[in-house]
Amino acid sequence: MDPTDKAILVSLYVSSLDPTKSPLERIRTRFPLPSDIYKSRIEDLVSKGFVEKNTDGLTFIGRDAIKVVLVGGVFDLIHPGHIRTLLGARSHGDVLIVVIARTSTALKIKKYRQIYHDEDLRRELVSSLSFVDLAVIGREGSLYDTVEFIKPDIIALGYDQTHSEKEIAENCQKRNLKARVIRLNTPVPKIKSSKIKEELGESIYGI
Repeated sequence: MDPTDKAILVSLYVSSLDPTKSPLERIRTRFPLPSDIYKSRIEDLVSKGFVEKNTDGLTFIGRDAIKVVLVGGVFDLIHPGHIRTLLGARSHGDVLIVVIARTSTALKIKKYRQIYHDEDLRRELVSSLSFVDLAVIGREGSLYDTVEFIKPDIIALGYDQTHSEKEIAENCQKRNLKARVIRLNTPVPKIKSSKIKEELGESIYGI
């Protein structure tokens, strides 16, 4: 598929999850695309059955033409380990959606965890990374409520995340979600947020 057409399909998909920005605005954060060319491409994608007429929603064919990768985490202090992990996840698909754990959820996993940034700021930090297509705050309830909303093709787990690939895959199947679960390997596994906070946190965030 033509890279511009694929970029349009990606922007349409991401805007369906977060309509605060139009598909054309999203594309223009990557490269300048004149509105007349955008409209012409949309018409062509409609004629080919990738985009629904008058709604700008993806058809089943259009959705199948892009591969969506979901990765989640707290992302309180972004460090090289996060960058390598997110880039690794991005390499497996066309769209990278990052789920930011709610503070309440993060504390359930690690009760005595120190979190410096609230979830909105953590989402803003991750959204600033150019290779992230969309960062969203996890939904209330279980992890699978968020997965059901995004409907990814791939769920990528970080090397140190405690979730079991088998358990996630089985729970997805129970909800009729056909997501493949993979485990990522970061080239810098010794860099962890907890260690950074332990050594530098108080001196940097003495609040």
